Amino acid sequence: MNSKTIIALISLALSAFAIGTTEFVIVGILQEVATDLGITVTKAGTLVSGYAVALAIGTPIVVVMTGKFPKKGYLVILMIVFTLGNLLATVAPTYSILLLSRVITAVSHGVFFAVSATVAADMVPANKKGTAISIMFTGLTVATILGVPLGTYIGQVFGWRMSFAAVAVLALIALLVSLVAVEKVPRSMHSPSLKDVGSLIANPRIITALLMTVFGFGGTFALFTYIAPILEEISGYEAASISWLLLIYGIAVAIGNIVGGKLANGHPVRGLRFVFLFQGIALLLPIWLLPNKSLTIFSLVLIGLFAFMMSPGVQAYILMLAEKLVPTAKDVASALNISAFNIGIAAGSALGGLAVDHMNIMDTAWIGSIMAGLAFLLAVINYSMDKKQKLFVEERE
Repeated sequence: MNSKTIIALISLALSAFAIGTTEFVIVGILQEVATDLGITVTKAGTLVSGYAVALAIGTPIVVVMTGKFPKKGYLVILMIVFTLGNLLATVAPTYSILLLSRVITAVSHGVFFAVSATVAADMVPANKKGTAISIMFTGLTVATILGVPLGTYIGQVFGWRMSFAAVAVLALIALLVSLVAVEKVPRSMHSPSLKDVGSLIANPRIITALLMTVFGFGGTFALFTYIAPILEEISGYEAASISWLLLIYGIAVAIGNIVGGKLANGHPVRGLRFVFLFQGIALLLPIWLLPNKSLTIFSLVLIGLFAFMMSPGVQAYILMLAEKLVPTAKDVASALNISAFNIGIAAGSALGGLAVDHMNIMDTAWIGSIMAGLAFLLAVINYSMDKKQKLFVEERE
């Protein structure tokens, strides 16, 4: 990749940083939001699952409706909408208005990642697509390292509304950088349509790949959605320490994302088998590790390492499958996979919420582990089918 391409990818990563911060910062300030708005922690948790549901449903619909838009201008519009959504969150007087602001930012978030993933992949040769997508997703990773802990700190010191105000400023900066750095991208010869959505959904190989994404992300968020109260109630840390603990978690996530990008080059699902296997183990161990304060940091590193390691792989894989099986629907396939990310987030956080309400908060760990185990089984099936159908193995290994 030349320097021009790298700068463009970094500008996309900066936008992803702002987007990732607003999605995940709610986890660190969940208790503050619940207390201020007079709602339960579980209801506040729906600001995570509600965001994910809005993103999952809205992304493919909006991508289809706006498929003829020039990609650079479209990315700029999406960042403007995203900024306005965060500004609404800063003044939201009720839970309902805050949820509305989350819906607005969620839809712009999903479409941004769907479009930017295809833009990033198209910038580089075929054997570098995984790396290009991982650079773009690095912004999401850095959000977990710096954005979420910093946003959590701001929310705890200055009030949770200031967390969203800070994200709005970040989004505005990312918007300005994208205007300068990202070159105009040729419009797709084929505009996405509802027929493309139908063709993808009707293809069992595409559905199997999407379900792999759903269970992988669901596993992470069954536990991660409630990590702040777990660290306080189970591990015994003070609220003031949460932002630092999330920083440690985020550094582990960054390392995992880099490894995931390397594994995504070539045949992504080959490496994903091992990612999901170890993710399942990493999610199960906290049952014994997190109640021990001295082992909490080790547990957070382990969870973080595998939390998003699948991100570049599942995104690269769905694009590769679409190119082979439904070549006219690549943009829609990317959008559907972003939806699958968030269906997983919604399902994982909802199942975690059931555990918090009706079982024990640490039951979120084994629920997440089971979901990761299902993703592992689907990865094994996908890899076996690819070899049987000779889709990628011979030309990429």
